Amino acid sequence: MIESAIHDYIDRILIHVESADYAGYDPYDALNSPLIRWVCSRSKAAKIGATQILRRCPINLRSCLCVPRGHNPKGLGLFLESYIRLFHATRQERHLGRMDRLIALLQQTRSAGYAGECWGYNFPWQSRLVYRPPYTPTIVNTSFVGHALLDAYEAVGHRIALEMALSAKDFILRDLSRKREGDVFCFSYSPHENDYVHNANALGASLLLRIARITGDAATREDAYASMAYTVNHQREDGAWCFAEGGRVWVDSFHTGFVLESLRRFVDADEDSCAEWRNNYERGVKYYAQHFFLEDGTPKYYDNQLYPIDIHSAAEAICFFSGEGTSLRCLTNRVINWMLANMWDTRGFFYYRKGRMIRTKIPYMRWSQAWALRALTTYLAVCKEPVCVR
Repeated sequence: MIESAIHDYIDRILIHVESADYAGYDPYDALNSPLIRWVCSRSKAAKIGATQILRRCPINLRSCLCVPRGHNPKGLGLFLESYIRLFHATRQERHLGRMDRLIALLQQTRSAGYAGECWGYNFPWQSRLVYRPPYTPTIVNTSFVGHALLDAYEAVGHRIALEMALSAKDFILRDLSRKREGDVFCFSYSPHENDYVHNANALGASLLLRIARITGDAATREDAYASMAYTVNHQREDGAWCFAEGGRVWVDSFHTGFVLESLRRFVDADEDSCAEWRNNYERGVKYYAQHFFLEDGTPKYYDNQLYPIDIHSAAEAICFFSGEGTSLRCLTNRVINWMLANMWDTRGFFYYRKGRMIRTKIPYMRWSQAWALRALTTYLAVCKEPVCVR
């Protein structure tokens, strides 16, 4: 009965996303508006401001501003991963029927002109460091897509997915710059800037490790360990990781989960070279579990701040802790209980965010639906014990 209820949530999300062919809005897509681009064309501050205003606005003004619904490559990768998880949970081949469509969309939305296959976002993005045009590839997007493509290969032997994933190695190794500390290094966030972000570097390292284990390439394996070692070396004594270098010392929930998901791939390899990292991993898991959740499973955004309560924080927690076995199953169950009770819209989608006074109920495709679907399908595929659904 309980498992059936989770399937009901999944079925309703799939109706929502499939009817839109996976295209939708994103919290950060303000600069896809021709009006906003024209008004803000000469001002970095105006671009950042417009993006933040539209992201924080509880009313969706995008249609008025002529922002098109688009295919977000990272979201496509998350959807692909979710269908494969659902197949593993149910063994029903119908869940693989959408795989070819998603891989075709990933082929259409890949970034051109780089050493290997890579992906970015389908919108321009102004950060405090640099302006990124649409489809500027990043190590984060490429890693999530690469892992999903390898999942497709391992699930059904999809050769095109394998070729695309293996090619991503060349993007990471040849197009990204590196910040070195002795024998270890950190990959840059994108090819066009020297921005070093710990969760991004860890994600790239985890994809390289997985590719090296498939191909037997010793050089790729060495680079995977050298880059992961950089992130491990920057763990705080209390087990946390700051977001990035350059003064960005906050510690947030879902990026902590990304680092730990990536490090778990190394620790689970059971190689002698990973033995010394097990303590780092366990300290990180302890910090994540103890600092980001209220007793009822409410996910905090930062380790020292509750709001905004974000669907992304809940979804990544479910994804990560589902893989930690029975020791943290109670926490996993509390978070999934809270997410289903507080972030679900009866129209068939998940909310974006809950503030102190206002909920933002915009059904963002990547940020909300893709992550929630990944969380629910991961839970079904990994967890055997039921969860009480309200």
